[in-house]
Formats: sequence, structure tokens, C-alpha cells
Amino acid sequence: MVRGCLKNPVLLALALALALLCPQESSAQNRPAVESQFRSWLEQTIWPKSRAMGVSRKTFDAAFAGVTLDWDLPDLVSPGSKPQTTKAQRQAEFGSPGAYFNAKTVGSTTETGRQMARKHAKLLTQLEAHYGVPGHILLAIWGRESGYGRVAIKYNAFRVLGTKGFMSTRARYFTDELLAALQIAEAGHVAPQAIKSSWAGALGQPQFMPTNFLKYAADGDGDGKDDIWSSEADTLASIAYYLAQHGWVKGRDWGFEITLPASASCALEGPDQGRKIRDWTTLGITRVSGKPFPANEMQGDGFLMLPAGRNGPAFLVTPNFYVLKAYNMSDLYALFIGHIGDRIAYGAKDFSRKWGKVGGLYRSDVAAMQRALEKKGHDVGGADGLPGFKTRRSIGRWQEATGQTPTCFPEAAMKGKLR
Repeated sequence: MVRGCLKNPVLLALALALALLCPQESSAQNRPAVESQFRSWLEQTIWPKSRAMGVSRKTFDAAFAGVTLDWDLPDLVSPGSKPQTTKAQRQAEFGSPGAYFNAKTVGSTTETGRQMARKHAKLLTQLEAHYGVPGHILLAIWGRESGYGRVAIKYNAFRVLGTKGFMSTRARYFTDELLAALQIAEAGHVAPQAIKSSWAGALGQPQFMPTNFLKYAADGDGDGKDDIWSSEADTLASIAYYLAQHGWVKGRDWGFEITLPASASCALEGPDQGRKIRDWTTLGITRVSGKPFPANEMQGDGFLMLPAGRNGPAFLVTPNFYVLKAYNMSDLYALFIGHIGDRIAYGAKDFSRKWGKVGGLYRSDVAAMQRALEKKGHDVGGADGLPGFKTRRSIGRWQEATGQTPTCFPEAAMKGKLR
């Protein structure tokens, strides 16, 4: 990169021509112009749309008072620029699933969750009776999303959403979220300047995107407002309503840690390969606790879930596990919530099976394996470099077909074999 090229007076007249050689300086020079375009966009695009949705000029002006672009947010594309490539991301390593269950995080989330269970015992009982979702599940989500309200939610939501709606790689999505945030402000649940978000635009203690707030925010304390920023009762009620609306099955658990015998294929994993839990037991699958599966669960569907293949804990999960995934589309997130909930409610300990030493491969290496498996006719869910359940079981099926002991997880030794 050429540095200091604008210090020469002769080159000042050629600043635009040298923009490609001096992108940082050029960007700094253009920021005032981009800020002006942003204000025009708010007036010419966002104001008419929000007015049509019932937002008043008073609310609009209050929401954007003093708001400027936040140039530090990720995935921004200045007007006239092209998005950056994802080469660096594809070269990133993926870690062991076990890293998600950091002992300090698990311990602190559990301990505070138990305190909150005592504090909100009456409310949690009422919410479970009304929505069917156990209180310890609500607490686990609350703890994961915002540390039970103790994690600072410091960003101005209108600055974040405005910036991303104006110049991010997902501008249309964030424009819709910005319009939803203006509707929230107009409804008067909280003052516009009190609508704080994460850097990604998620609101309040349960970390709802604005469109989800409009659908699922609930009044848990009976004051007529849905305040997920300062009301713990509203936060818990909103999480409960969200899960209920996404299909939480009352009376069923989220899942169980199991022992998967060598005779049962790890390639049976996935939400599309479910069978009755009673049928899983005929394959020799048992709970690690030694207890039988609850009688009411035996007739219900169960699904094998192996986050690290045979290199870590194994689980039979229920449809409620996938309801938890609706909150955050990650197997590990849903597993964390179920595990923390069990620790809060039942005093559960760490998983019985330890996490193996897996991970550390480049995503590009895994993507190459995925492409090789696709050529062999396997459905890996896309060559994205991440070992999701379709990739894991495809590896297992390939291992079985080639006479290997199936592990259902990408390993360094496979790089030379899967091409």
C-alpha cells in the first residue's frame, strides 16, 4: 500500500485518480459525502416508508437525532464500492465443539440462573402454566443472551440498523429491521433513545431483532408495555411466547445425553432420520445416567445428534431441541441451552463423555472434503467449510463404504483421501 501519497501538493489535484492507490485516505476524504447521502436516504426512503406504517414525524426525528453512520461495524459496503471477498473467512480454522462449553461460562451461567430461579419462582411457574415452556429453559436463554440482563447493551439501535440498512451486504434485511424499530418507538414501549441493541441490531435482554419484537414481545409484569430492556418479567415472558409460538411441545424434554454403542451407526444423525425413542433403545442406546427414558418420551420422536461425531458426547434430542434452534440456528447453542437448563433445574454435571481433540482444520480444507463427497453423491448441505450434521454423517457413510471405522467428523488424515 502507498502511504502518504496525498502529502505532495502536486498529487492533491489527482486525489480521485489515486483513490485506488490510497484507499484509506480516499475513504476518509469521502466520509462526509457518504454521511450526506445517508441523511438523504433517511429522508427520501426511510421517512416515507415509516410514515406509511404509522410512524409520526416526532418519533422519526427523535429516533435519528444525532445519529451518524457507524463505520466500525462489520460487513459494510460504501456506496459505489464492492463487497470484500470471503477468502480470509474460508481460511479460518474451526475449533472443537467443546470450546463452546467453557467451564467458567457454564459455571457462572448456572449459578446465576439458580439465583434467578429463586427470585422469579412465582413468575416462572405462571409462565410455564400459560406457555408450556419450563422456567429453567427460559432462564438458560436469558443467561446466554445477556447474562441475565447484566451484560451492557450499549449500541443505539437506530445508528446500527440505519448504518446496516444504508450500506451493508444485507441492506434490504436491515432496512426492514430499521422500519420495525421505528414502529416499536412509535408504540411507546420505551423512548426512542432507550432502544439499545447489540452491534448486530438485536434488542434488549432477550436479543430480539425488531421484527421478532413486533411478533413475540410480551408484557410479563402487567404494566401495558413490552419492555425487554429493563423489565425482567417482560424479558422472560417474551422468551416463553417466542418458544411457544415456534412449537414447543409441553411435557417433553429437550433431549438426553446417551451412550452410542459401536453397533449403532453414527451416520444415523439428523433431524430427517428420526424414529421413536423406544426404537432407538432397540439399537442399544441408553442414557448415560443409567436411568430409563421417561415413559412419556418413549412414544415420541427422537433424533441422534453428534456435534463432534464419535469424538465427543452423544445425544438423543426431541423436537423441542429444534425449537431452541429457532432462537439461534446453531446445534451448539441449543445444546448449551438444554445443558444449562438441566444444571439449573436438576443439578446436572458436565457431560459424561469428554470432547475429543478435534477441529483446527482450515475451513477451506473441510470445504474441499465436502466437494469431494458431493462428487461421490453425498448431500453435505453445501461446501461451506463447516461440519454440520449432513457433512458429519456423509463422512460416516463414506468411511463405512470404504471399510474404515466411522467417526463421522472431518480429520486431517482425510485430506489426502477425500479429493
